Amino acid sequence: MEAASATGVLSHLSLLEVQARSHKTQPQQQSRVKELKAKVEALRIQREQLKAEIETHKNLQKLRASMDKQCTHEEEEEEMDEDSQLLRLMARHTQLKDLLHAHHVIGGYNVMKTRQGKGICVSLATAYEGVFLETYNLEIDLKPTMRISRHNIPPYIPLNSLAEQSNLQTDLRTFLDTLSQHLNAFAGRKQQLKLVKELHKSVDVMESNVLCSILVLMFTVPRDKTAVLCTLDYTDHTRCLPTRVHFESEEKALPDSPEWKNPCRLLMETPVHKALIAMRKMGNIV
Repeated sequence: MEAASATGVLSHLSLLEVQARSHKTQPQQQSRVKELKAKVEALRIQREQLKAEIETHKNLQKLRASMDKQCTHEEEEEEMDEDSQLLRLMARHTQLKDLLHAHHVIGGYNVMKTRQGKGICVSLATAYEGVFLETYNLEIDLKPTMRISRHNIPPYIPLNSLAEQSNLQTDLRTFLDTLSQHLNAFAGRKQQLKLVKELHKSVDVMESNVLCSILVLMFTVPRDKTAVLCTLDYTDHTRCLPTRVHFESEEKALPDSPEWKNPCRLLMETPVHKALIAMRKMGNIV
């Protein structure tokens, strides 16, 4: 009797244990089902987005093909709904990106045909610190041989020697790149000189030349009001920074003193108008 009772108790306990495990497993299964449903829904949304992108791409391809064959009439644009106008704008955007890429491939120069294709006109824009400055043009004859026929390049830029060094007949791109370097460096040096005169009234510009390859400035040392003559020599005409900086003063030891080593380095590595600001903050000049 006691054995039977014990067996019944054990069976009941076993049943309760099975039920408990079942209750624990059920929330986990429900959680897993919810997770899988959410993943399926996310994949379904991603599929729909990909379908929409593919359809849009197909429409853009069709519009690009039609835009390459014929111009768009304003009357047709007025009849288009908003979606069609948006697609056309997107197609125009991709077309302009392609043109910009092609423009970059040819060196970023604006080139126009002249005299029914017998020549080309190349425009070279100059800029410094994000500010566009002068634009120069040169017309090149293509036949019977390539030669520069007209231009407005400043006479102090060695145009002919640059054309000979770069072999204009076989490597026009190298010639234009080298010429652009010279023009932009000249424009940068000229702009720096202008900024020195505008921003630094206490600094006297004693000398400069038309190429802005020599610049002589006079500083005043605030401690004892000593005058310092500074010569900036730009022997590399493709750069905006000097290749040599030389100080002169009545106080002979001053230019070679340790306190003027840092200003010398600044002027060699920094545009002159910015170097002067730093020198004033350090107390080297008035």
